[in-house]
This record gives sequence, C-alpha cells and structure tokens, in this order.
Amino acid sequence: MKKLSILALIALMGCSSAELVENWKNPDIVLFDANKVLIVGMTQNEDARDDYETKLHKEFKQRGVESMRSLDLFDIEFTSAERSEQELADVEQQLLDKDFDAILFTKVIGIENVENFRRSIDNLDRYYGGFEDDYLSHQNIYYDPEYYDDFTIYHAETSLYCICVGKERELIWRGSIDITDPIDVRKTINDYVKLVIMAMEEQDLIFRKETKNEVTGL
Repeated sequence: MKKLSILALIALMGCSSAELVENWKNPDIVLFDANKVLIVGMTQNEDARDDYETKLHKEFKQRGVESMRSLDLFDIEFTSAERSEQELADVEQQLLDKDFDAILFTKVIGIENVENFRRSIDNLDRYYGGFEDDYLSHQNIYYDPEYYDDFTIYHAETSLYCICVGKERELIWRGSIDITDPIDVRKTINDYVKLVIMAMEEQDLIFRKETKNEVTGL
C-alpha cells in the first residue's frame, strides 16, 4: 500500500482507538481471493476474543465470503497449553480437508516501550514465515497468566495466510496496529475490525471496494 493510502485510512478512522502503523503486502500478490477463511483471535480475554471473531465473521458474511471462528474449531484444551509443531501441522491439514484456503490471524501483544517496539517492527517487510511459525512463537499468549503484566499500551498484528492446496502456507499480508484506548474493549474491537476490513479492501485482499457509477453516483 502506498503511504498516502495508509494516511487516508488513518484519517477516515478519525478518533479511533486503532491506528495502522505498519503495513506489508507480499510483492508477488496483486489480488487475493479466498472462498473459506478461518478467523483466529489470540488473546487471553475470552469475551474479547468471542466479540472480535464474531464481528469479523459477520463482516465476511455480509460480503459473501464464508468464514469460521477459531472458537468453533479450537476446543478449550487446545488453547490452554503449549502445542507442538506436529499438532499445528495437523490443524493445517484439517483446514485443507475442510476446504479452507486462508487464515486471518490476529494476536494481541503487550508492550512497555512504544519507541523500542516500533524499531523492532521496522523489519516487518523482511518476515516471510508461515502461520505455523507465527502461532508457535506466540502461543503463550493463550495460557501464560503473566504475559500482559505491567503493560499499559497494546499493540496487535493481523496477518493473512494462504493455505491453498499446492502452495506453501505463505504470508499474504500483515498489518501492525496500535491500540491506544484498550480500557474500552468493545469500542477498541469495533475500531479494529473496521480498520482491518478497510485495509484489506484497499489492497484487494479477499474484499473489493465498492465503486460508484460516475454518471449516477450509485
């Protein structure tokens, strides 16, 4: 996405609690379509996870794209403890068997020093790992009770992975988003979902922006 487009998205969000601060799209991808998407929200707050995945699921449904919440796929036991690489590979195979072709994966990360953290995500465009590596690296978000201790500002990342048959589980898009008002969880989730959908539409990822007729304006 061009810098101008990123600034336009931020301006459209107004006083939103969610702000797109980093954005990367696979340079080999122009358009990306998906027929069935797994929506994964990784956070210890079960109510927030439910709300987030449900709101995104509704957005997909409104746009005619089939999706499924991870809450309806991963049982409580799966997310309550560390999982192995093989277990994640088995999950990916199950998704392929059920005709999923993409995963939209969001993880919430607590940070203490925004400046230092932003320096660390400057290398975002050098990241080429797959969903399996991403999940394994951050899965303690689910079950480590001290993961968010002492953090007052939150940062989140949403990644779109292709799990298409015959292709590698490659990263299609990743957006890093600052959450500046995490106290109001419901408002934060609403803002976050809107920003993710807008960013994906802007880059022709699964969704397409509606175009108006130049003559009628409709």
